[in-house]
Amino acid sequence: MSFEKKLEKDEKLMKRGVLWIVFGLMVILGLTWVIQGNDFFLYKVFAPKYEAARRETFEQSKAYNQGTIQELQRMRFEYVKAAPEQKAALASVILHQVADFDENRLPPNLKDFINQLKRERETAK
Repeated sequence: MSFEKKLEKDEKLMKRGVLWIVFGLMVILGLTWVIQGNDFFLYKVFAPKYEAARRETFEQSKAYNQGTIQELQRMRFEYVKAAPEQKAALASVILHQVADFDENRLPPNLKDFINQLKRERETAK
């Protein structure tokens, strides 16, 4: 075999090898894109359920309950100190704060205060 024919054969093999490498990279990129897209669609389906479970766990935590009770007690103190014109706004904020909270977790004095605010709101209507 002549040197030129061997050189031509080597060039063909090199071109074929380069094409296979490029093709392999394209396949890998395509598979990566499909897998990532699949992860996105799975996230889209399962994320709301996952977040709902996280929120429920958070709302049942001791830190959340104690923090909410402390915040409500601070707001109660502000309500007692407030001028009569400010009390309606503060009552609205307090009732909004306690709306999503399990009132059975409140201490009795705070529960009575919340019930008093609800009664005052009903009589004002």
